[in-house]
Amino acid sequence: MTIALTVLPYAENALEPHISAETLQTHHGKHHKTYVDKLNAAIEGTELADKSLEEIIHHAEGSGNKGMFNNAAQSWNHGFYWNSLSPDATAPAGDLAAAIDRDFGSLDELKKKLKETAINHFASGWAWLVSRDGTLSVTDTHDAGTELVAGIKPLLVVDVWEHAYYIDRKNVRPDYVNATVDNLLNWDFAAENFAREGTWTYPG
Repeated sequence: MTIALTVLPYAENALEPHISAETLQTHHGKHHKTYVDKLNAAIEGTELADKSLEEIIHHAEGSGNKGMFNNAAQSWNHGFYWNSLSPDATAPAGDLAAAIDRDFGSLDELKKKLKETAINHFASGWAWLVSRDGTLSVTDTHDAGTELVAGIKPLLVVDVWEHAYYIDRKNVRPDYVNATVDNLLNWDFAAENFAREGTWTYPG
């Protein structure tokens, strides 16, 4: 079994004008694909070849295999990120909306916190909305770091590696973060994750 490149849940131009088709072609078709290809090369012929991506991530983290962890975690993070975005973004509802009001005061305050975390994160990484036993918070991880291994439940993520925005925004991360958080976050996906017993599973 090999790990597959996640199929985008929308057309490459569906996130325009906020994220261009050219960015998705490069980010998904080259950067994400490279992580998947390198991981498959690393596990070929080993006992990990038949394991799920989540199992490989936990194995690599536990064994200290940094190279394998980086490619495995980046593969998972990117799959989660594509699903965290939607061209048809709507407002949170139901239990998730109630939890947002309880833990942040309002959706606007959550967005403000997520933007601040993503914009101020030093160098490459990820800004997450997570649930700890039903309580919501915003966190960040560096480089290939993933909240999958932290014992908490990821709900949404914003990629703040430069390859997420350099084609459209050059080096201006705030423009990308503001456009993404205000217009593209998939609150239905977040609600599914909030209600889920376990964590999201990489499809491939």
